[in-house]
Amino acid sequence: MSSRSLVKALPGLVLLLVLLVLPYVSATIPGVLPGRVNGPGSLQLLSVCFVIAGIALSYDVIFGRTGLLSFGHALFVAAGSYLLTISLSSWSLPLPLAILVALGVTTLLALVVGGIALRVGGIAFAMVTLAFAQAASIIVLRNPGDVTGGEEGLALNREAIPAMLVGVQNAPYRYWLALGFVVLAWVLVALLVRSRAGHAMAAVRENEARAAVLGYEVYRVKLLAIVVGAFIGGLGGVVHAIVLGGSSPHVTTTEFTLSLLLMVVLGGAGKMWGAVVGGFLYHYADARLVELSGSTILGGLPDLVQRLLGEPLFILGILFVAIVYFAPQGITGLGARLLRRERA
Repeated sequence: MSSRSLVKALPGLVLLLVLLVLPYVSATIPGVLPGRVNGPGSLQLLSVCFVIAGIALSYDVIFGRTGLLSFGHALFVAAGSYLLTISLSSWSLPLPLAILVALGVTTLLALVVGGIALRVGGIAFAMVTLAFAQAASIIVLRNPGDVTGGEEGLALNREAIPAMLVGVQNAPYRYWLALGFVVLAWVLVALLVRSRAGHAMAAVRENEARAAVLGYEVYRVKLLAIVVGAFIGGLGGVVHAIVLGGSSPHVTTTEFTLSLLLMVVLGGAGKMWGAVVGGFLYHYADARLVELSGSTILGGLPDLVQRLLGEPLFILGILFVAIVYFAPQGITGLGARLLRRERA
């Protein structure tokens, strides 16, 4: 690695080191985290934020890198999550084999869904992916054969999970698992972006017709983006199930996919740190605003203000509009622009 590359990577390495040692920090940050930094509540919140950030990065491969507007990405995340829990609870598979089954079936599912949906383009593609995701959501909610748990979700078989990942006292290990997932997802996407396939995806995103003239097989490039995004998303579903102790039907909904779209746009579509920052901040804000709406802090405010501030989606909606209006390239795009202006 050259000295210039090392200088560029240094901030990220320092940040990773800081995140790695957080479970050893017993300080409190009032208003930011629920209790001590290394408390179970704080580590669980950060763990889920990391998992969602990695899943948002998987969606960015499809939307931000290739320009495909998919409304069915929740299907792949849910497949990874539910296939893991079903493999462990109903099929009694060992954890390594259950993970392989979850990722393998998710990848095959992506090939089938992508192969069919890519026969059309534009809004029709989005509607086909939405149809597949809705069908999967209905199946999960109807709980065929008492396999999926229906609206209650499906609990993880704790006996099949390493003891270090189970229990409140082991929250640091789940935190490191979630952090490891988002780092792995970032590395995979970084390698993809720098590869020939990544350049092809960028060409398709900028001008599909021109990419075809240049000799790129547009259909295969798009299908590869869907498969890679689905694989990382399925892995995110696996980690999500382990961190939360089971599978939730929420990850099967269209609302979940739309929230991923918002995360990518908020952070900055097509930027290495964009989806990660957007996903982390979106889930963090969502979780903390829910706690705020149920607290007594808003007690002294007028009734109308209390009702508005008690709706997390309302506040997140205002934040989204403000970011899109004042920073159309997302939070990371705004930060890069401010840094360039500072240097100038």
